[in-house]
Amino acid sequence: MRRFFRSVAQMKGRECAGQNRPPADNGGMTTCDERAASVRNRSCASMGLLAALLALAPGTRAENWPGWRGPRGDGTSLETNVPVRWSPGSNVVWTAALPGRGHGSPIVWDDRIFLLAAFEEREERAVVCLDARTGTSVWQRTVVTAPLEKKHSLNSYASSTPATDGRLVFVTFLDRKDTVVAAYDFDGNRRWLVRPGPFASMHGFCSSPVIFQDKVIVNGDHDGDAFIVALDRNTGRTLWKIARENRMRSYCTPLIRPLAGKTQMVLSGSKCVASYDPQTGARYWIMDGPTDQTVASLVYNERADMLLYTGGYPELHILGIKPDGQGNVTRTHVAWRTTQGVSYVPAPISFGDYFMVVSDAGKTTCFQAADGRVLWSERLGAEHAALVSAGGLVYALSDAGVMTVIKPGPVFQVVARNELGEKFFASPALSGGRMYLRSDQRLWCLGERERSVR
Repeated sequence: MRRFFRSVAQMKGRECAGQNRPPADNGGMTTCDERAASVRNRSCASMGLLAALLALAPGTRAENWPGWRGPRGDGTSLETNVPVRWSPGSNVVWTAALPGRGHGSPIVWDDRIFLLAAFEEREERAVVCLDARTGTSVWQRTVVTAPLEKKHSLNSYASSTPATDGRLVFVTFLDRKDTVVAAYDFDGNRRWLVRPGPFASMHGFCSSPVIFQDKVIVNGDHDGDAFIVALDRNTGRTLWKIARENRMRSYCTPLIRPLAGKTQMVLSGSKCVASYDPQTGARYWIMDGPTDQTVASLVYNERADMLLYTGGYPELHILGIKPDGQGNVTRTHVAWRTTQGVSYVPAPISFGDYFMVVSDAGKTTCFQAADGRVLWSERLGAEHAALVSAGGLVYALSDAGVMTVIKPGPVFQVVARNELGEKFFASPALSGGRMYLRSDQRLWCLGERERSVR
């Protein structure tokens, strides 16, 4: 089955090749150009369908979890058979001791799991591949060997989450002062490694790659010549690179969505919230502030047609932002704003009518997504993992290893509380009816023992 996905991914890459070239400045496209643009538009529409098919294994309802926050980049899963209750003695399919350390989340494609690890005593950073059926090690490859960078006490030396298109796995690390992006195939062979730009931050490194059509996109917000770069996923060649003029460290992974009639790539941080065209890097709109730094990714609520933001430092804000702007939208497109229940690190979640946020200190708040009205607010444990959802439920994992399963709605409703007794900073991954949780000691696979991964 992996070979099937790889062949489809290869066709997808060839289909998108060459679409990034800008049109000639000739005062308007000719009839031939219009026909070519129409073909490209139809091709890109099929890309979205192919991407959805690639994330959804044929013959099953199981979604792959191919990158940061899953197939849609927002923590949501379409699966309905994810476990709700577990303990160290029940609904544990397997556990696997992990080499090295790291806070990066696991990703899952078919029967393979990928995650990043750092071996501090050897100053090595590596990508690790496991068998999703058993947790056994398949291969491990050192990506970077370099002195350990300065970091925040809550960060790690392997905090990024990898991404995969089903054929290659893309990883990011810091090598002294350089951002490193590398690609490995599913057999552990390195295909390419590039250094697209510098990175400097007193808090350390974390930048999770995002796949869009033929591109791997990496956010390089930092205290220097900050940038966003799009690399050819087959070769690592730079397709476009733009400057982030505010030059301020932030750790937000971009969210890519069709919004307001066009595909938008939205991210916060570096003293702004901004939207770009992921094909070219051209900016659609920008909102000043609302603060200097952010970590949590934005989410989008389709029912309210609203981008939802939470962050950051030094000021705390939650915003509802209309996505149909042009130019500077600071005074025109903020639909609602609050400073209650803000999270800095944990990414929020939104579906249906609701928008849920868990603050770093563990205060959980459910908002009406359309207008920001607070429906309820309750205290859970301190949390740094991102929220995930499946089967109409939200899963909130505390640093102490307590997963609170909540049903969003007008009243606070806890469906289950599950304790594993270890420390957790990585975010969950959901695939094949199973939940994968990375603790400071091991990887947990939770679900029904008799259920097949694929």
